[in-house]
Amino acid sequence: MNRPPSLEEIRAAVEALRAETAELLCDLIRFPSLPGQESEAVDYAARRFAEVAEVERIPLSNALREDPDYSSPLPGLDYQGRSNLRVCLRGTGKPGTGSGVPPWTPQPVPGFPPLLFNTHLDVVPAAPPAFEPRIQDGVVRGRGACDAKGQAATLWMALAALQRLGIQPPGDVIAHLVVEEEVGGNGTLAMIRRGEAAGACIVMEPTEMRILSSVRGAVWFRVSLEGRAGHSGRAGDTVSALAMARRVMAAFEAYHARLRAASRGIPLFDRFPNPMPLTFGKLAAGDWPAAAPARAVLEGVLGFLPNRTRFEVMEGLRRAILEGGDPWLREHFTLEFTYRHDAHVLAPDHPLVRGLQARCREAGLAGEVCAMTASCDSWFYNNQLGIPTAVFGPGSLRHAHSTEEQISLDDLAAAAAVLARFVMQ
Repeated sequence: MNRPPSLEEIRAAVEALRAETAELLCDLIRFPSLPGQESEAVDYAARRFAEVAEVERIPLSNALREDPDYSSPLPGLDYQGRSNLRVCLRGTGKPGTGSGVPPWTPQPVPGFPPLLFNTHLDVVPAAPPAFEPRIQDGVVRGRGACDAKGQAATLWMALAALQRLGIQPPGDVIAHLVVEEEVGGNGTLAMIRRGEAAGACIVMEPTEMRILSSVRGAVWFRVSLEGRAGHSGRAGDTVSALAMARRVMAAFEAYHARLRAASRGIPLFDRFPNPMPLTFGKLAAGDWPAAAPARAVLEGVLGFLPNRTRFEVMEGLRRAILEGGDPWLREHFTLEFTYRHDAHVLAPDHPLVRGLQARCREAGLAGEVCAMTASCDSWFYNNQLGIPTAVFGPGSLRHAHSTEEQISLDDLAAAAAVLARFVMQ
């Protein structure tokens, strides 16, 4: 085919791939690819993507742990023998099947700049039944169905549709299929440290096919507290580390309230009642009801908006403890940050956003531009590599990390058609 495929032609090619794509997604779900345990899923994805594009394994190394942006909510992860995947569909390097140099190219360049995709193959923990996929009424259920193995399946479907139509885009299409997104983005970190040149990037996450041009930042914290253990009958001689954890929680809640008040008026985020939540996820303390515990460990996450950097927020949390008015607490805590992402912002009228919006509307979708109130790997590309980045994909974040994780095959196919058209335009 020496002309751009029509939407109808792409939809027909995508529809012909529906059963095969559903099978691919179910196969991926069956791999319990928790962080550090993704190798089988990576091997399978490498085989399947090799059917539609070139696939290169990018080995990982334990040297990654020395990177200043390395995240460590799960200590002791070993990288020897593990890898990411770099997928490449070669472009023609000339017009004909496309429509010329993409409008987001900042300067005239010879040839056509690559379009980059990113998604992840790791998942969060779940009870074993979650790794047995189920299809009912056109909906695939199981761990990773939308976050984010369904995104990988969508990308495979889009590339396979182009292959079936016998066409190439004008520029290369590159995809990073990575590990360890769920624990801070270490897989993507390894990829960007290698360097990658692209005209634009789409990070695939479940967005309900909204185009997310702004993404909030996040820091994960771990507060270790030392008390003075003792019998409940000797209350004057004890200091409960558990009670200290409650004081830290109150101090963090007060800081969060101040930060929220100072973060009003930021475009795309104000529509949400709490776009930057504070979550306390873990608290471990004590081993006996009638004894004050000597140690407590509190862990959680604080989201923040683009008016702050991760370094400012980390210092704000530290100052909240130090200025909380508890002399013992000031001298008996350790604060660590195991995950540190800045916010990412791309203007809603950026040509990347407008182009993706046009393809969505052409397909009968709303093409809504919005902000993401969770954190993802987009900031690595947008902030650190300077590649204009947006987040997009089928499925809903409300189902991610839940016992009801799911994705509609209709939505998956619609997103694949949008992306195939976008690649060609």
